Amino acid sequence: MAYRRYTLGSYEEMVAQHSWDVPERYNIAHDVCDKHDRGKLAMVWGDHRGHERRVEWGELQDLSRRFANVLDAHGVERGDRVATLLPSLPETAAVFFGVYRSGAILLAMSVLYGDEGIAHRLRDSGAKVVVTDSANRHRLPEGAVEVVMVLESPDGGERADGDVDLDDALQQASASYDGPDTSSEDPAQLYYSSGTTGLAKGILHAHRYILAHEEFEFCHDVREGELFHGMGEWAWAAGIAPLLGPWRYGAAQLVYARKGGFDPEEQLAFLSKYGVENMFTTPTALRSMTGVTDAAKKYPLDRLRVACSAGEPLNPEVIRWFRDQYGITVLDYYGLTESYPLCGNFPSVEVREGSMGLPMPGWDVAILDEDEKPVDQGDRGEICLRARSNPHYPIGYWNRPEETEEDFGGDWFHTKDAAEQDEDGYVWYAGRADDVI
Repeated sequence: MAYRRYTLGSYEEMVAQHSWDVPERYNIAHDVCDKHDRGKLAMVWGDHRGHERRVEWGELQDLSRRFANVLDAHGVERGDRVATLLPSLPETAAVFFGVYRSGAILLAMSVLYGDEGIAHRLRDSGAKVVVTDSANRHRLPEGAVEVVMVLESPDGGERADGDVDLDDALQQASASYDGPDTSSEDPAQLYYSSGTTGLAKGILHAHRYILAHEEFEFCHDVREGELFHGMGEWAWAAGIAPLLGPWRYGAAQLVYARKGGFDPEEQLAFLSKYGVENMFTTPTALRSMTGVTDAAKKYPLDRLRVACSAGEPLNPEVIRWFRDQYGITVLDYYGLTESYPLCGNFPSVEVREGSMGLPMPGWDVAILDEDEKPVDQGDRGEICLRARSNPHYPIGYWNRPEETEEDFGGDWFHTKDAAEQDEDGYVWYAGRADDVI
């Protein structure tokens, strides 16, 4: 099956062939999960204990439908928020798909969050259900949600009276599910931005948002059947998009469930063992890898074709280190939880180290002054995205109508990041916009 719409070429060629195709009726689970043959490999999973699983699409499809039926049985309706506090497991991905197909809204949380961050997200979102495992159950505030569903963890832990035994509930539920016919405009995903000040705020996206993640064509050049690895936590936009996006294009996911924080040698050993072919990483992870002596000799990545990074500016020294070790130039791209990626570097186009690249095909990006006028080439301005110009444009901030109107109601979305654009259109990060404009 052909999943891709575009072929790589010059920047001008890729822009010329681009168009948006957003169907009226659309559901992330149907597109990302259900279209694959049941016997096709979906995931190679491993953890810090050395456990390993190979998961086919049929297993994820059945599990996600069973979970959607469990949600129905506990009164979850369209638009209800379902939160997760789980490690990176095949069951976690199935829960994600079950939420999407039910018409509820997914709020994925990281087990690395502090307890107050968890409490704030549950409180602010008004989540009806939270899905966790027995090892993390104690971290949930008492009475925070109506229904707590718990998977058994190999690390043990306890449950509370009234908790739903999710392992048992999934086993009892039907693997057939006739869910709602969702619109591409229906809400699907609630992310919380880390923010620079104050409490994290929710950013609500519609099902259509995943259609805009074409970096997996233009930057990653994802190929059907190849093994893709994303290093982001399955709670961030830069963690969930690299899970769902490559799956849309037919790749298999290589997933590592870490014990805790990021260990560069542990991560490289895992990637080397399984022969990763394409990966998304972060500048923080890459910088930590530079401390590994003789990384390529210890942990060869002979099958790796493409490596991309996002989340913060990637310094040229790290790009050069990775190329010296592995012979691959890391492609940086840029965006925010509200909309990303706005700009990127591409395998078929010249890379200028330290630049966030060129505007993504189909993304109307401009460097503007405080009056929303284009600045002269080479001058500092703010990176802005034309409002409602692509499928990733958010529905708004959660329960913040005034901020939603202020940030998303005008002609341009202001990123609050400053940049300069050179004579060939490459965008160079220049700090926060309010520091320079």
